[in-house]
Amino acid sequence: MTPLTLTYHSCQALNENTVHICFSVESEVPFEAQAGQFVRLHFTQADGKETFRSYSIADVFENEKMVKKEISMAVSWVEGGLATGVLSGMKSGDTLAASGPFGRFCLLPERHERYFLIATGTGVTPYRAMINVLKERLAQGSEVYVVMGAQNETGLLYADDFEALEDAYDNFHYVPCLSRQQRSTPKNNDQKGYVQNYLSSHEFNPETDIAYLCGNPEMVDEAFALLKEKGLPVQQIKREKYISPKPRG
Repeated sequence: MTPLTLTYHSCQALNENTVHICFSVESEVPFEAQAGQFVRLHFTQADGKETFRSYSIADVFENEKMVKKEISMAVSWVEGGLATGVLSGMKSGDTLAASGPFGRFCLLPERHERYFLIATGTGVTPYRAMINVLKERLAQGSEVYVVMGAQNETGLLYADDFEALEDAYDNFHYVPCLSRQQRSTPKNNDQKGYVQNYLSSHEFNPETDIAYLCGNPEMVDEAFALLKEKGLPVQQIKREKYISPKPRG
């Protein structure tokens, strides 16, 4: 873990309650991260106690592991939330303490025949970070599915990046699963319902498939149980839940 100072640069809306925030990174040693990892932003609560919030690095990594001088992250605004209150009020040049990188939610060195990268909400950001690594696996013949769950089209964060990858590779599939409102002009892979509904229609090869789950804890737990029932070994189901830490007593 490396102590970091993040300097706020810019903020861009992804939808009505989610933003893409960019920071420059300062640290005593080079900040080296791997696509799929996250950082912790440090905050002080109203009672003076220290806490943190974790955010995956959302940049498309040029290389799987690299020194980062700038990072970005997707942040969902939460009414009354501690992180929301601080981050929404930041201006260019403001700084924030952070630490990282953390996590092992990264592509394994060995290549698998099929990758199922499953997400809801901002849980899709690690997969965006992995895009260039995925291109290498695609060129080697792997088949990749990014299965993205959202209530409606506005929740399909970074859809343009994944749709561009789909246009470039026949063996890449971007699968939006819309649970409440379908697109006015549906695309070929659009699905109705939750990602779990889509996964239940698939058979999985325990020898060659691997699945990654990131986002809403309920989705992660349900999809994990479903994939196990379908015979995928636990070691081939990678999970990362987005849960805020409990306040320190």
